[in-house]
Amino acid sequence: MMSLLIVGTVAFDELITPFGESGKILGGSGTYAGLSASNFMDDIKIVSVVGEDFPEEHLANFRKKGISTEGINVVKGGKTFFWKGKYHNDMNTRDTLDTQLNVLADFDPVIPESFRKSDFLMLGNLTPAVQMNVLDQMEERPKLVILDTMNFWMDIAMDELKAVLKKIDVLTINDEEARQLSGEYSLVRAAQKIFEMGPKYLIIKKGEHGALLFGEGEVFFAPALPLEEVFDPTGAGDTFAGGFIGHLAHTRDISFDNMKRAVIFGSALASFCVEKFGTERIAAITPEEMNERVSQFIELTQFEIEL
Repeated sequence: MMSLLIVGTVAFDELITPFGESGKILGGSGTYAGLSASNFMDDIKIVSVVGEDFPEEHLANFRKKGISTEGINVVKGGKTFFWKGKYHNDMNTRDTLDTQLNVLADFDPVIPESFRKSDFLMLGNLTPAVQMNVLDQMEERPKLVILDTMNFWMDIAMDELKAVLKKIDVLTINDEEARQLSGEYSLVRAAQKIFEMGPKYLIIKKGEHGALLFGEGEVFFAPALPLEEVFDPTGAGDTFAGGFIGHLAHTRDISFDNMKRAVIFGSALASFCVEKFGTERIAAITPEEMNERVSQFIELTQFEIEL
């Protein structure tokens, strides 16, 4: 059985969309990725930090999904990271209304002894210094390391980010971030520049326009499934990444061909994520629903042509 370690945020969100308001709900990159990966495997470990205000009910639900909470540090007297945002009518742009770092401001992850030989590692969107700290604590190099980052770290900690990139296998970013990191407008040239920094594979997330996978001299494109309604896009990227690495860990196959399949599974899970507020939908997916959704992706991209 392969094991997966996810280091990311476990948090509270409050969301306002054209469809309504969520109130304070469960969120965080580690949460979305862990719940997504739990559709494929039941040996998942999350390292994060929460405050004393974080309900035990959420931790119990993690454990029911096969997600170990041993690495989630509950700070006595502390408050959990909180983010509030409002989405515009196009659901692609949003305004941050409130950010409270709380216990996350001093997050210095200590990887439990039993987590340090995990087979797969996902480094969520945290400071590059924290991501490097996690890598330094691993007793054995994981079979695959996937890292998420954002333009904010490129603005304030580019040197530290480049140092971490030398030690990972897969980088997941959006097209704007790929252009900023590489200095190239063409995404093909951007990928070439990024490979020189260390990663062997690059996933460029394009939201409602799908995702590009680069590696081994090949490019694979997975479309996003056209949906009647996008209710809440929060966490869709983390859900995608969790599904991607969860499928790879479950199948024990990190070939480029299997990564193509993993991109489809990740995209399918992201399409579920946006159907409800927060984690509500991805926490309740059945295997039958998953198979049906993946079949829709296959039908979307299959065609016959005579040359």
